[in-house]
Amino acid sequence: QVQLVESGGGLVQAGGSLRLSCAASGRTFSNYAMGWFRQAPGKEREFVAVITWSGPNTYYADSVKGRFTISRDNAKNTVYLQMNSLNPEDTAVYYCVVDPNYSGRYYSYFEYEYWGQGTQVTVSS
Repeated sequence: QVQLVESGGGLVQAGGSLRLSCAASGRTFSNYAMGWFRQAPGKEREFVAVITWSGPNTYYADSVKGRFTISRDNAKNTVYLQMNSLNPEDTAVYYCVVDPNYSGRYYSYFEYEYWGQGTQVTVSS
């Protein structure tokens, strides 16, 4: 099993920044990807960003490219999402996710076996 603990959400004004953290514990994998999805009220869950074990390689949704940066600290088994230039459309619950056997389909939530509880990000206008 894998446990994911997210932190760093909150309320911020438009144009502001937040950094989300996700600490993983439990099983380890040799070819995993770790990242973030988000879900706004009344909307589908959508891919935000992912970082792969090998490389590492990073991928972003078009809506956050240039504003968000995903990174990791292997020693702490932690992934970070630095979010800058936030706007009200970024308001959502953000979920940390792990795909234990990365196959390249980073954009599909079906690929991610482990999910955190979610952390709320609210951006006021």
